Amino acid sequence: MSNELPAQVARLTVITLGVSDMRASVAFYEALGFKRKMSATGEAVAFFETGGPVLALFPWDQLAGDATLPDHPRPQAFRGMTLAWNCSSRDEVDAVLAFAVARGASLLKPAHVTDYGGYSGYFADPDGHVWEAVVAPGIAVGDDRRVHLPD
Repeated sequence: MSNELPAQVARLTVITLGVSDMRASVAFYEALGFKRKMSATGEAVAFFETGGPVLALFPWDQLAGDATLPDHPRPQAFRGMTLAWNCSSRDEVDAVLAFAVARGASLLKPAHVTDYGGYSGYFADPDGHVWEAVVAPGIAVGDDRRVHLPD
């Protein structure tokens, strides 16, 4: 019998966002069209299907505590990450930004041509989590709405 651990396959399965108001954040993400699953968890935690990794919402202070980090002061500046909503056209980027803002997002940066030949804009959810709506050269969005990267 070998004492070696089985090989691990790197994967991203869940993205958990700390939120200050579970009810408002759940309503926001449902309004964006994400389907909530396991709703029996109530306001303790919320899980959403995204077509890829699961999106989870968890109370900010409890998530910080679970990670053994202070939950204050809460950052007002850039947090070092963005979430992306890849699109198949510039028109779709514009539509996604308008859609998100109409459902309570804050527009951070209007759509614009990027220096790499793409087209993108940014919005923030009610807790300031930054999303980019983007169409990027070489990154295809299939009929399944998933990103397909070349080798």
